[in-house]
Amino acid sequence: MILLASRSPRRAELLRQIGVEFTTFPVDIDESPRPGEEAETLVLRLAREKARAGLQRCGRLGDEDRILSADTLIRLDGEIIGKPVHVADCRRILQRLSARSHEVLSAVALCDPSGRVSSALSRSRIFFRRLDGNEIERYCASEEPRDKAGAYAIQGRAAIFIERLEGSYSGVMGLPLFETAALLRDQGIEVLT
Repeated sequence: MILLASRSPRRAELLRQIGVEFTTFPVDIDESPRPGEEAETLVLRLAREKARAGLQRCGRLGDEDRILSADTLIRLDGEIIGKPVHVADCRRILQRLSARSHEVLSAVALCDPSGRVSSALSRSRIFFRRLDGNEIERYCASEEPRDKAGAYAIQGRAAIFIERLEGSYSGVMGLPLFETAALLRDQGIEVLT
């Protein structure tokens, strides 16, 4: 059984898309970056820590059990852009992303019964068109950007902001399926069943 260490409905939707049976098993960790920590290091560390926290929470895994976790962040001009804290923060983030490109990093981790954690990283580049103030206001007033890195959801209303994507659509959503499937296959777990 796959235990998905996430509350994200998007990650659950993506796992169902590739035919993986799972149980949601959310964990909470401190997601603060360490001093001087690079974005790639941070996103991989957080995905691995979520997997380890899942193992610690359940205590012991059966031979067929695995804990799957992921983390996603956005980088713009070398700066990590997190989730908006409030509407003004959402507005500020989207103004910064307007008419620019940014990088989306998504890490996925898989913990086996021995406690060994495998992980992989997906990189994507998103190109936003120029956004006007009114559409930023309307979008930020909606519920959609509240728990999203970079204050937007590619699979939601913000899809109209995105001029071009280079990389993994599922990675931008929060669970890179190519990398996830590879980790699962490496553990002998079938996908697309």
